[in-house]
Amino acid sequence: MLWDVFCRVIDNFGDIGVCWRLAADLAGRGQAVRLWVDDASTLRWMAPHLHWTRDDELGLVCGQGHDGIRVCRWDDAVHLDARCPGLRAGDVVIEAFGCDPPDAFVARMQTRATEGQASQWVNLEYLSAEDYVERSHGLASPVFSGVGAGLRKRFFYPGFTRATGGLLREPGLLAARTAELGTLQQRLGYLRALGIPVQEGDTTLLVFCYESAPFAGLADLLSRQQATQPATHVLLTAGPAARLGSLWAQAHPRSGLRLHTLPYLAQDAFDRLLWCCDLNLVRGEDSAVQALWAGRPHIWQIYEQDDGVHAGKLEAFMARWMRAWPGELRSGVEAWWRAWNGLGPMPDALTSPLPDWQTASSAWRAWSEKSRAELLDQTDLASQLITFVSSSG
Repeated sequence: MLWDVFCRVIDNFGDIGVCWRLAADLAGRGQAVRLWVDDASTLRWMAPHLHWTRDDELGLVCGQGHDGIRVCRWDDAVHLDARCPGLRAGDVVIEAFGCDPPDAFVARMQTRATEGQASQWVNLEYLSAEDYVERSHGLASPVFSGVGAGLRKRFFYPGFTRATGGLLREPGLLAARTAELGTLQQRLGYLRALGIPVQEGDTTLLVFCYESAPFAGLADLLSRQQATQPATHVLLTAGPAARLGSLWAQAHPRSGLRLHTLPYLAQDAFDRLLWCCDLNLVRGEDSAVQALWAGRPHIWQIYEQDDGVHAGKLEAFMARWMRAWPGELRSGVEAWWRAWNGLGPMPDALTSPLPDWQTASSAWRAWSEKSRAELLDQTDLASQLITFVSSSG
């Protein structure tokens, strides 16, 4: 099948991260994908193997270099009649996160429908663990007005239960990662290749966050622990984490904490990094899911929304992810999750220390792996999506 995936970039990482991963997953299963994006700048480092050149079939300049995927410019979809009059809408049209495909493209969907070969129009929604996801997954929504009047779209909700659309997970992901990074020496080698001078016995912590993260409080805690614990390497991703780390380092020039600023990493390189660190602090949707598959202790900074609904989303996820965890561990981890999201005070380092994350046998890591094992029983998102669109529903 030919898939048209439409993506508007909101925060530079999350939306395009999910859409690129979905496109690559579908292409890896033999599907053909056109990814229409309004800002492809992030793909320069997220998918550095792409190169922009004229596509002879479409007559458009596209990002090429990944088998089965062509990255197309949103503006070309807006002006299809002038730039690509012969383009036919794909068998499946994915509208990521309610981004509204351009009218000119929807008109091509109408053409297919009048020919009796309507595109399967799917609105891929944001990830949530809230109860409404199970009720809403798969529902149809007829289009009553505008260029798309008479067409129908269906809602596809990622989620954490069998009644949802599941989570993105490439076939054989865990087996491949275990073979590649299953030993301590393999993980140390990967970190060293990135320029991190980590030694056996050291601990590593990855920070990928928004500007609002209370990094200083966490760094203060880690710095105080340096006198009694092995060396801690804090890996700061490019962007807000690097800026926050730089500000803290300037204010604490004698700290023994080892801060390392990372360059922008390709998506697959970042995924591997999550498997190499002892604690992952991640943000948004795509990296949060990958942190689950890594099975390491992690803290999720959810995307903050002006109306505050992100607080309920965070609570719903914690309740599902940690529902079987021992009470003391769960309350300790939840306190830090809330604090990292600005939804609670920073826990006192003496009375509410960060639960043990440094040792491979820690309870936090063991229960993270148990929760991951439950999710592995669920069919992955791409497999469900292919099944979903293979029937008119």
